Amino acid sequence: MYGERASRLPGAVVWTHTPSGGGQARVLPDGCMDLLWNEGRLLVAGPDTHAHLGGGPGAWAGVRFRPGVAPALLGVPAHALRDRRADLSDLWPAAEVRRLTARVNAADDPARGLEDLALRLTAGTTPPDPLLGRVVAALDAGRPVAATADELGLGARQLHRRSLAAFGYGPKTLARILRMRRALALALARRRVPFAETAARTGYADQAHLAREMRDLTGLPLTELLTAHG
Repeated sequence: MYGERASRLPGAVVWTHTPSGGGQARVLPDGCMDLLWNEGRLLVAGPDTHAHLGGGPGAWAGVRFRPGVAPALLGVPAHALRDRRADLSDLWPAAEVRRLTARVNAADDPARGLEDLALRLTAGTTPPDPLLGRVVAALDAGRPVAATADELGLGARQLHRRSLAAFGYGPKTLARILRMRRALALALARRRVPFAETAARTGYADQAHLAREMRDLTGLPLTELLTAHG
């Protein structure tokens, strides 16, 4: 069973998941990073470039940060955690992680305790560079990478370097992932809209292009993906 709610931390989401039955949860790439709690452990989910089959036994809770926020909290560039699920103790001193873990475990609700931890971490760091949000907004609106760099006064190499540190991958990969999320949201919201029209509305060359990208990023054909998320 999966549930989520808006966090008290701006732009973040708090979620919980308890496995039921067989099979693994399929987590689709979204440009985000998560602080995780699983049966008394604290972990970090890095930015994914493809679907992650995970979950595992026991209850899970997470705080999902909007793209570009978590690296400043963790003190680690996003690309160092790309496609990884790492124990927080791999990133921070073990004694500090034990203290934080004990605090979360002592909470009546681990999800609430994890959110409280995220709020405390945020209070002690510099706010994310607003330029990062502008990069995400432009790419999510379907703006070309080159045009986005020009509009923000960045060179192509500078945008790529800053994207690696903030998002875990270059702007072209982030744009692909955001476009996939737009297409999936449209397909789910309007199931009677033909796939060719979904492709045209979300910036794909044609239906075949949409199908290739969906399979590459999610590991499933679009029809199966809609069934799984319907």
